[in-house]
Amino acid sequence: MRSLAPEILRGIRRGIEKESLRVRPDGSLASTPHAPALGAALTHPHITTDFSESQLELITGPHERVDACLEELTEIHKVVYRTMGGDELMWAGSMPCNLPADDSIPIGRYGKSNVGRAKNVYRMGLSHRYGRRMQTISGIHYNLSIPGTTSEQYFALIRNFRRRSWLLLYLFGASPAVCSSFVAGRQHELQELAPGTMYALHGTSLRMGRLGYQSEAQASLAVSYNSLKSYTASLYDALTKPYEPYEKIGILKNNEYLQLNTTLLQIENEFYSTVRPKRRIKRGERPLHALRERGVEYVEVRLMDLDPFVAIGIGASTMRFLDVFLLHCLLDESPDDTPEEIAALSRNQQAVALKGREPGLQLERGKEKITLMAWGRHLLDACLPIAKALDAAHGGGTAYLDALMGAAVIISNPNAAPSARVLHAMARNHANSYVRFALAESMLHAGSLRSLALGPGSKERFERLATESLAEQRRLEAADKVDFETFRKQYLSPDLLRV
Repeated sequence: MRSLAPEILRGIRRGIEKESLRVRPDGSLASTPHAPALGAALTHPHITTDFSESQLELITGPHERVDACLEELTEIHKVVYRTMGGDELMWAGSMPCNLPADDSIPIGRYGKSNVGRAKNVYRMGLSHRYGRRMQTISGIHYNLSIPGTTSEQYFALIRNFRRRSWLLLYLFGASPAVCSSFVAGRQHELQELAPGTMYALHGTSLRMGRLGYQSEAQASLAVSYNSLKSYTASLYDALTKPYEPYEKIGILKNNEYLQLNTTLLQIENEFYSTVRPKRRIKRGERPLHALRERGVEYVEVRLMDLDPFVAIGIGASTMRFLDVFLLHCLLDESPDDTPEEIAALSRNQQAVALKGREPGLQLERGKEKITLMAWGRHLLDACLPIAKALDAAHGGGTAYLDALMGAAVIISNPNAAPSARVLHAMARNHANSYVRFALAESMLHAGSLRSLALGPGSKERFERLATESLAEQRRLEAADKVDFETFRKQYLSPDLLRV
């Protein structure tokens, strides 16, 4: 194991993308458009929408301090609550609220520009391929960059992350139950807990299980994480080769676009991985091209549930544990993956998502079986020097060590896991109703955030950002020189994916 110097540990930068549904006071999905006073979802740097027009996405910048990142995320929440219409709430849970019929879930709208239309058509494609309900699941994306880390080292981190990411589902999964509207008409392994609520007795993160962001089509993707070259080659094929079931959907019907194209992935963002290598892109550039040309800049962790007990969905100790865990994945030996190992990793993820708190649960580690608790303790022991090094690099204290010790408590006591706490709270206060529980937490957080004063200059800054984003959207709409079909073909050209 190599080590990192204190100046590198201090130079780590992390940022958050946090999704939340907008809901009415009765726990049903809001049908109102994205508030114009928040700015243009297409061009605002911090406040946008994800799949649905009713699904906010709040984005921080990169920060060298955990506390600074959380302060910015909190400030964005405060601004949204002061600007959002009427008595709407941000849903506290990852699994959605009481949903209407699939075709009544509104898809995000981004204006008349070719870029805006492409974002809308991409989402229309997702709705035809996977259904709209799946897309209303929300979560936290955690982005981390480490100074001086090469693409090869980032891919080593990613391989180890995929081997051990089940630990994050166990420690932080907070979606053991769902509203019955989410599974209506679908096959599933859940039990009824109460009228309107389905659950898994020992579940941790149904969001990351078979009911969540899963795709039978993508299961056929043999994506290798052994190098930048092998990873980008895998995605290139998925982005350029037609996929028969999607060819049957077609691209146009009655002059309405159904999807961007008929390949297995319309664009790079459609790839549902638990972690992604990322690189900031230039305007009009494809992410795959950016990776191939300039290499990996940071990693994006995509499997974190919203913490329904925290007003902004994630707390400082969780972020610090993620820092420690990701550094452990970087620093530890990371052999190449194999198709057999990749299949075993998927089985481990599904097992922990559905029954991670089951007593004696065993996982696959190489050719052996090992209990979740034993493997978890081993991983936390290996993380101990990293937590101490981070605390020392940040001037002493025990914040990182405390985060690790908190995880150790959950390893030893499954009842301390967020997923168990959710079920306990549902039983104690909400007649085992998931919607009642999440709605109560949402109201509590809304009251807390609305009571907090905005920081100095924050109101003026976000009003300026909203105005500038609306002006930028209008500029893009006025600048288009070609029709949408020409734009679509040009943007999806395989030539833009090559270096």
